[in-house]
Amino acid sequence: MQELFYVGLIFVLGAFMKWVSYKFKLLNVVGYLILGFFIGPHMLNIVPQSFIDNSHIIIDISLSLIAVLVGANLKYEVLWSVWKQIAVISIFEALFTFVLMGSVLYSMFYMFDFGLSTHYRLAVSLLFGALASATAPATILAVIHELKVKSRFSAFLLGVVAADNAITLVLFSFVLIVAGVSMETTTHALDQYVRVIPTIFFTVVVGAVGAAISEGIDRVFRNHRSIKTTSTLGMIFIVYSVSDYFGLEPLLASLAMGVVLSNISTRDFYLVKREFDFHLKDIIFMLFFTLSAMHLDIRFVLSMPMVVLTYILVRFVGKVSGVWIGGWVSHSSDEVRKYLGLALFPQAGIAIGLALSLQEQAGFGIMAPLMLNVIIATTMVHELLGPFLTKYALERSGK
Repeated sequence: MQELFYVGLIFVLGAFMKWVSYKFKLLNVVGYLILGFFIGPHMLNIVPQSFIDNSHIIIDISLSLIAVLVGANLKYEVLWSVWKQIAVISIFEALFTFVLMGSVLYSMFYMFDFGLSTHYRLAVSLLFGALASATAPATILAVIHELKVKSRFSAFLLGVVAADNAITLVLFSFVLIVAGVSMETTTHALDQYVRVIPTIFFTVVVGAVGAAISEGIDRVFRNHRSIKTTSTLGMIFIVYSVSDYFGLEPLLASLAMGVVLSNISTRDFYLVKREFDFHLKDIIFMLFFTLSAMHLDIRFVLSMPMVVLTYILVRFVGKVSGVWIGGWVSHSSDEVRKYLGLALFPQAGIAIGLALSLQEQAGFGIMAPLMLNVIIATTMVHELLGPFLTKYALERSGK
């Protein structure tokens, strides 16, 4: 009952903050983050820590819908002429950020005493590198929706975000195994390495099958929009939970479901997607960003400012440089090379979710709290500055 009270409180205060954001010409995303930070347990403690600890279902619902909506923007007829450029740029910016972050942090941990052994130093650096590759689809999607942007650049941006996060999930899985081997927590290293490939494959299969089932149901109830919307929502949640239950990657499965749905259906899924846009997106974004900001403990930022600042700066350089190099290699337009890297600055849910998953990994008990606090601390900066950079990039690119 108390959880429902706090959800209601977030709704009421979120509506008020949306009005404040409009008055001060702020993006709604920024307003929700400010609200979450101040009402959370580390500031005014209006919403207690116990509520945040029990809010995983809200985060999972939000992430599943956001991932599907990102994938739904990857329609073949829109991206078919630039898919090679999207692939090249995504690979370059993700891998360049990964290598740069891992190298810089390993050097920092080596030069300064953070109380980490050699094995932990390498593992933490590699995992931070993998996490740095992720981009926040929710923030970018929220800005695009709020600005009502429908352009070649915004479609290109969403394509890179989707590919970028798919690469991040693969990188994180591999690095998790490498880190486990380096700490001798994995006994059959080769088996573990090989297992990643079928994991990714079956994750995509689950998403595709879920999309096919959802499309079949939609065709049965072709003339009943509310039924189609309800059934599609149900299949999204089923795909996410089934993937999680079998140890697959639920976010990647949801993203794959969105891609397949948008490309195998025509009018039907478009109508369902409009229902999401008109009625659900504001609620999803308000809950997700308000809850995300509640995790931030400002005391940690003040205790390890060098790590937090380094992560933010190195990730920014990695994204911008990686996009520019990838854009040059793939002969992309000047607008893409100049502005796409700026638009990729936001980082939130996926990185936080992956950092949270370390809590349950054997052998990672020492590094998990460190990494989670760094990611949460940097998320506040990424999510406060990120929407403005994404908005700037969309406007400068001509939208």
